Amino acid sequence: MRVAHAHSVKFAVIAHQVTETNLALARLGWRGASSYLLSPRDALLKLGPGDVALNRLDVSPDLDGVEDGIWIVNQLEAQRVRVLNRPAALLAAHDKLITARLLKAAGVPHPPTQRLHSTPSADGLRFPLVVKPRFGSWGRDVELCGDRKALQGYITRMVKRSWWRVGGVVQELVPPRASDLRVIVSAGEIVGAAARTAAPGEWRTNVALGGRSVSAVPPPEARELAIAATRVLGIDLAGVDLLPDGDGWVVLEVNGAVDVREHYTLASNVFAAALESLERAQGHPLLLA
Repeated sequence: MRVAHAHSVKFAVIAHQVTETNLALARLGWRGASSYLLSPRDALLKLGPGDVALNRLDVSPDLDGVEDGIWIVNQLEAQRVRVLNRPAALLAAHDKLITARLLKAAGVPHPPTQRLHSTPSADGLRFPLVVKPRFGSWGRDVELCGDRKALQGYITRMVKRSWWRVGGVVQELVPPRASDLRVIVSAGEIVGAAARTAAPGEWRTNVALGGRSVSAVPPPEARELAIAATRVLGIDLAGVDLLPDGDGWVVLEVNGAVDVREHYTLASNVFAAALESLERAQGHPLLLA
């Protein structure tokens, strides 16, 4: 899919999914550049020195890793393409175990997390526990376990899933509130936010599970924490999910291929604001040519 501009420099959103977010980013594009929505393989054939690629590969449908092509994106850098959301950073965001370890090492508040094993072990963690695939999305196969019996039941059911071979994680539950907060961070700047409320009878706030998302203005403490989380992972454009915890906030997840909606807008259109922040951070390649 191509959105034409009158300049030889190319900008591409690298993704397999034709989502509202990917389409909007490709449609707006990089100022003065021809803009595209491309698969990794097509990007490798089409992009060259001086071009810009925004890596938006998502979690695989089977929840067993990242979609095909993440290492092809490495080759784009060898071709001197400017890659945003570099593969290592995107992997760190999608892999919940890596996310947890990096955030803990940096002192960023995050629920205590361990690898999920085939025996119901949660040494040092307090029930109730949240258990989920290591590469998870859309709230799928995320459950709340109140005791070891429930944890064993979860394991017994999930060992049949294809994602089990790469594992899952178990985390202490941050007590749910009326809603959580999703903050969109682009190149270290807050460009959008929304509050998400779970559907009736549901504790997970995922919109895919019937949750409701409305515009929100994040408080200063949440802004600082969201920026810190993306800085630790080294990711350029991401969504950070946060929840109030005591007197502060805690990072629940970092989403490297976050779905964004128009109502996430703060001062200016969220999609345009995200791209403008990325351009400023990169010094705008067209001005450096």
